Amino acid sequence: MTAARSFIFLLAALVLALPARSRQQAAAPAQAPAEDENSRRARKIIDQAIQALGGEAYLNIQDYEYEARSFGFSHGKSGIGAPVWGFWKWPDKDRAEFTKQRDVIRIYNAESGWEVTYKGTAPLPPPALADFKLRREYSLPHILRLWLQSPGVALFYAGTAVAEQKPAEHVTIYNGPESADLFLDLDTHLPIKKAFTHRDPEFHDKDVEEDVWGNYRMVQGVNTPFDVVSRHNGEIIAQRFISRITYNKGLPDSLFTPRNPVPMLPPTKQ
Repeated sequence: MTAARSFIFLLAALVLALPARSRQQAAAPAQAPAEDENSRRARKIIDQAIQALGGEAYLNIQDYEYEARSFGFSHGKSGIGAPVWGFWKWPDKDRAEFTKQRDVIRIYNAESGWEVTYKGTAPLPPPALADFKLRREYSLPHILRLWLQSPGVALFYAGTAVAEQKPAEHVTIYNGPESADLFLDLDTHLPIKKAFTHRDPEFHDKDVEEDVWGNYRMVQGVNTPFDVVSRHNGEIIAQRFISRITYNKGLPDSLFTPRNPVPMLPPTKQ
């Protein structure tokens, strides 16, 4: 027997002498568990955030009604604050009533949207409806209740960061071509900020949308942000201060359909 063949038999004997588990590890190619470990850490942080928001109470919200004061911004300058009464129903219904008389109403229902004034009911312009639908798709309830259930979802832990002058943990959630960045308070685990990027349909520039949450209060087992700020490319475009909110009132679907709905116009061809 040659020296080379002797060495081969000796090596085989050593492998067979190993426990079965060790033999499997020796036979399997080396793997880098970094991605799996990163994903598990990101998932743990998101789970902590859901529990901080109220756990099952948060995940089972079916509707809510709120009163708030809303401010609109243009070129960084705030307009006069206006009262708003809002209604929301999972997963795609929204209604907001403006002015003290509550006589300006915007309604969104699935793929449709209307504005109701003293002049009557009119469909919302396509750009306004498209903007609302985009924000709804990237809303925190959709991310935590729909995206996370998607079979292709992927989570990435991006490390610690500073968000709104607070220490935070940064997690990116990928849902197919969509992605959103969440910044969770390092101590409370509550969401501080959400950001996502999309391409402007008219100018094809990349735009960054952000929502910032603060002044959390526990309401019916749900940790609720009473202060909400929305930004577009770093500039504040809206601010809302909630004074009252009630969950799971059993809001009827009829609340999200105008009395005399106008058929939606087809989008204009470019």
